[in-house]
Amino acid sequence: MTSPTPLPSSVDDALAFLTDQSYVADRALATVLFLALRLGRPLLLEGEAGVGKTEIAKVLAAGLGRRLIRLQCYDGLDLGSAFYEWNYPKQLLAIRQAEALGDAPTLYSEAFLIRRPLLEALSPQPGGAPVLLIDELDRADEPFEAFLLELLSDFQATIPELGTLRAPEPPLVIVTSNRTREIHDALKRRCLYHWVDYPSAEREIAILRAKAGGIAEALAAQIVGFVQRLRGLDLFKSPGVAETLDWAQALVQLDAIALTPEVIDQTLGVLLKYQDDIARLRGSEAMRLLTDLQAELSQKPLGR
Repeated sequence: MTSPTPLPSSVDDALAFLTDQSYVADRALATVLFLALRLGRPLLLEGEAGVGKTEIAKVLAAGLGRRLIRLQCYDGLDLGSAFYEWNYPKQLLAIRQAEALGDAPTLYSEAFLIRRPLLEALSPQPGGAPVLLIDELDRADEPFEAFLLELLSDFQATIPELGTLRAPEPPLVIVTSNRTREIHDALKRRCLYHWVDYPSAEREIAILRAKAGGIAEALAAQIVGFVQRLRGLDLFKSPGVAETLDWAQALVQLDAIALTPEVIDQTLGVLLKYQDDIARLRGSEAMRLLTDLQAELSQKPLGR
């Protein structure tokens, strides 16, 4: 049986671990991740959509060889979808079979339990404790947070008919929030916290080098410079790192070697997701940003 990959033993080790997984992180993020793993505490990551919060859980699971269990939160999420349900059709069949045999069935046992993501995360896993991703918690209703308090502090939860179930080994928990509403202080106290900001130009170029294989350095610098300028505008939704990567990969597919007004106009839908933002950028505004960018890059190339 393969031994589980050990957790990072230092901040430098955590930084190298993330780099090995092609995740370009700054030292602050590597530090809080190392501490969360070392202290056995959930890590709450907040930031704009598309800055790489969810990706942390994915690279953690891939790098450590652990199972990734993801709970995608949404408005109306209940315990039946998040924790467990009873298999009522199977229970009904058991009742009928028992009646035929003159027996009394035991209806509330593991045999009739449907495990949802949170219960799965508390259960033993062959490769060691899983990585539990509770994604976009701010989309769930506030009462759902109350249920998580016991789970995130003691890694246990209660099923009335079976009692309290405790994880034999605490899962590695990543909680993300896009901050569409405030997460309750009681839940924050149970987590280590880190705000994931948009990356600097230098770090975003490094991300393109790592993720968008084969992209020319000059094009990467233009893409990042243009996107960083977009983030300074009052847009309905600024492009995140995910959109930067999508745009870079789209331009590579189109064999583009440099940004031009035509290329920008034709591909804005990869970068921006709201028509009002696209309409504002298309034409003269994109031309103005590109002209300013080209003037700046001629004086001081990005990422060098």
